Amino acid sequence: MSTEADDVQAVEELGKARDAIVAELRKVIVGMDDVIDEMMIAIFARGHCLLVGVPGLAKTLLVSSLAQTMSLSFKRIQFTPDLMPSDITGTELLQEDPETHERRFKFQRGPVFTNLLLADEINRTPPKTQAALLEAMQEKRVSSGGEDYKLDEPFFVLATQNPIEQEGTYPLPEAQLDRFLFNILVKYPSQSEELDIVRTVTTDDEPELKEVVEGPSIIEFQHLVRRIPVPEHVSEYAVALARATRPDESESPEFVKKLMAWGAGPRASLNLILAGKARAALRGRCHVAIDDIQALCLPILRHRIIPNFAARSEGMTPDALITKLLEEIPSGEKLYEQKVG
Repeated sequence: MSTEADDVQAVEELGKARDAIVAELRKVIVGMDDVIDEMMIAIFARGHCLLVGVPGLAKTLLVSSLAQTMSLSFKRIQFTPDLMPSDITGTELLQEDPETHERRFKFQRGPVFTNLLLADEINRTPPKTQAALLEAMQEKRVSSGGEDYKLDEPFFVLATQNPIEQEGTYPLPEAQLDRFLFNILVKYPSQSEELDIVRTVTTDDEPELKEVVEGPSIIEFQHLVRRIPVPEHVSEYAVALARATRPDESESPEFVKKLMAWGAGPRASLNLILAGKARAALRGRCHVAIDDIQALCLPILRHRIIPNFAARSEGMTPDALITKLLEEIPSGEKLYEQKVG
């Protein structure tokens, strides 16, 4: 049983591990600070990420490098229209015993049995195949031949989508998008970052990445994150933000009732708190602050709210609506002051 002093020391170790991981990634990755930060938060909060960005932004390199520095096994699946669920989860193979010549089925594990799985262009495969992966993400196991096979721990899925070409794709339904902790937008690099990329990638140097943490340590840190305390006013603020996105709630701002078709469900409140705990711990803090919740609102809420036609006609994106919501909803400290007053 860990004590409070042990947890404080473990949080300090996690903060140092984060700095070491980022330092290793800087050998091969230029920029992408927010993306790296949010991916690490997702791993230690036991969540999954959906990355939206155009091709050529080093998403695959980032994921494989992160797996290497964290001593995690890594596999990549290129999603295509002809991909079958068994191509992800595995299949039953008929094998013959060389001695008894008895035939029996043996489960051949698929690429989902890994620590870090990159699901490249997940919206290019039919819903049946998407559902197979999403079920494994949620249940952390695969069922085949009447038996359950547990996935490796830790298990983390990073799925990508190309925002440009949507013809012939199968967009994920809202209920399946909700299974992702974060929806991360990967943007173009700045001019200085792109110059650094050109200078780095066009040389013959191959940086060697060091392993910073191992699987068992990551699992311990995941448990540590769950033990981070959350002040009551911070929890109330996270719940208030999620509830304010729902147009049918009486306390929702007027612009939400006017511009929102659907708001975020209870999973948004849970994820704001869990991700806030991970963000605080990764920064060496033993408590969650309002800043942690506010910093994570965009990646957590942008795929959980649906603007209506009026919002789209005014050019209001989910990010614009969330930003306006942060301005409208009082912070936890103000809520606390209102209660005391």
